[in-house]
Amino acid sequence: MMVRLSEAEWKVMDVLWEEAPRTIMQLTRRFAETTGWTKHTVMTFLKRMEEKGAVYYEEGERAKQYYPKIDRQEAALQETEEFLEKVFGGRMGLMLNTMVERKALSGEEISELYEILQRAEMNREDAEKTSAGTGPAGDGKDGGAL
Repeated sequence: MMVRLSEAEWKVMDVLWEEAPRTIMQLTRRFAETTGWTKHTVMTFLKRMEEKGAVYYEEGERAKQYYPKIDRQEAALQETEEFLEKVFGGRMGLMLNTMVERKALSGEEISELYEILQRAEMNREDAEKTSAGTGPAGDGKDGGAL
């Protein structure tokens, strides 16, 4: 299920992913100084996010207790894929090339990317070996030999 979150909704989700459950008043206090959001603003966000399937609540003793309904990693993956498609036509290489050309990557980030690419290559090779060992000719069965 695809859930599109606004920037403000991401802020609320970040708190819920870290500190769930939270009440409307707890969220309002959390954001009052940094964003100026009122109780009504937070209520509006939560209602919208509930309609999108991003949060749910349970009735507490004195107030509704809000929880995230979607996983942080899944939401980040969806957002990343949407961004990549919108800005770079879905081409990861084009995005990385743009970042490198703009010198936006630190040495640490380049090392991290190198490690990620090495793991991806190993996973791809493992998947190829596994798929080569399946099917009619290489399923590990006798194959009809006498």
